[in-house]
Amino acid sequence: MKPALAPSPTTPRFRETPAIARRHRQEVIARRLLGTTLILSLVPLFAILIYLVWQAAPVLSWGFLVESPRDGMRSGGLWPALLGTLYLVGASLAAATPVGVLAAVYLNEYARPGRFSRLVSLAVINLAGVPSIVHALFGLGAFVAFAGFGRSILAASLTLAVMSLPVIIASTTEALKSVPQSFREASWNLGATRWQTTRHIVLPNALPGIFTGIILMVSRTAGETAPVLFTGAVFYKSIAGGDLFAYSLLDQCMALSVHLFTVSTQVPNVSDALPYAIAVVLVATVLGVNALSIALRVYLRSRKNW
Repeated sequence: MKPALAPSPTTPRFRETPAIARRHRQEVIARRLLGTTLILSLVPLFAILIYLVWQAAPVLSWGFLVESPRDGMRSGGLWPALLGTLYLVGASLAAATPVGVLAAVYLNEYARPGRFSRLVSLAVINLAGVPSIVHALFGLGAFVAFAGFGRSILAASLTLAVMSLPVIIASTTEALKSVPQSFREASWNLGATRWQTTRHIVLPNALPGIFTGIILMVSRTAGETAPVLFTGAVFYKSIAGGDLFAYSLLDQCMALSVHLFTVSTQVPNVSDALPYAIAVVLVATVLGVNALSIALRVYLRSRKNW
């Protein structure tokens, strides 16, 4: 009996079957299709940003950021509106984040599955679908009239916080669910209580996901117009340029979104570049706050050990 011939070094030991070849072609097509979809979604974004900056270039300057409007808001800067937006976003974050995170912790870590949990989850979903104008009317009745805060930064921030609660609760719940159950069981076996486990094990590992909800909240609250217009925004307010503490929580304030609407529709003889410049500053403010949140999220995620 002749010995079997050894395979040639140039001859492949395994040949690709038609089924495997078909799967590879499908994978290549799917990768290219998804990449094309990503590019098509990014092109309009960059086109809008480039167009806004191009149109706003004649007005953009450092003085535009730190000066107050002049000549009936036809010239000058937008410092009162920029500072008011930062106050509104910061105050709404301070109000909504603790409530939303603690509510999500209760629903995911403490509440037993049942009718009450399903009812709360349904209420959160319905709250996310309420139009912003309805939130504005709620804030006008609940915080301006009933609570007695008047038209102020506090009333507007609380209204924005109510709008943001569904996003924070949903993102925090998903972040808590992503923490492996074995972490909790190991902590309980060592004698830790449920709260100690949640505080020292679950929440630190869920922080990156929690910051995702906060980032989404910042993007929404900074651009809202109706809730702010009903509860705390003012047409014009003169403050010292560059003064970071010009407002108190019970003051009315200007906001970038309302200022953009006002300049575009209510102020005559405005230069063509001014509304675009306000829009650029609004977008840059949102991107700046989001960048800080993303950087913090990346830092926290890098400290994970799993």
